[in-house]
Amino acid sequence: MRWIWIDKFEKFEVNVAAVAVKNVSLAEEHLHDHVPGFPVMPASLMIEGMAQTAGILVGAARNFQEKVILAKIGRARFSRLVRPGEQLVYSAKIVNVSEAGASIEGEITSRTSVGGKPVELEVGAIDMMFSHIDKNMSGMKFPEFNFVFNSQFMELFETYRRELNVELPEKP
Repeated sequence: MRWIWIDKFEKFEVNVAAVAVKNVSLAEEHLHDHVPGFPVMPASLMIEGMAQTAGILVGAARNFQEKVILAKIGRARFSRLVRPGEQLVYSAKIVNVSEAGASIEGEITSRTSVGGKPVELEVGAIDMMFSHIDKNMSGMKFPEFNFVFNSQFMELFETYRRELNVELPEKP
């Protein structure tokens, strides 16, 4: 089973930026195991949610013709815990795209309520680098099958691509 840590896209501009959300639910077992008796979303899973949001953004830049993997986390900073009932917001912005890969600036916020009023609070920031592994310099061969953008990811993306009227670049 492959875990998907985003629920939907709210915004998607090819070659520019994407915003995805994840609803944090008390029904998720990993929340109970991370800190017993105090359910919180693990930072590592928030990093994965950002990587999935940004990875789809990087893949869309070349119409998903190349496999894209997370190559490096340059910086990851978290300022608050996220509890069940909150909604994570992953905002990814492309800084640079090249033949070798891409760099992304990411911001994570949380939609919650304080004193009965809806607010969006800062959770953290992440800088990431992705590699187009089909163009890797080591000469390593990878399977033809695109194991990165599998059917689960593509179904998620296609659902919201149509809703948000996202046009992909022409295939080469």
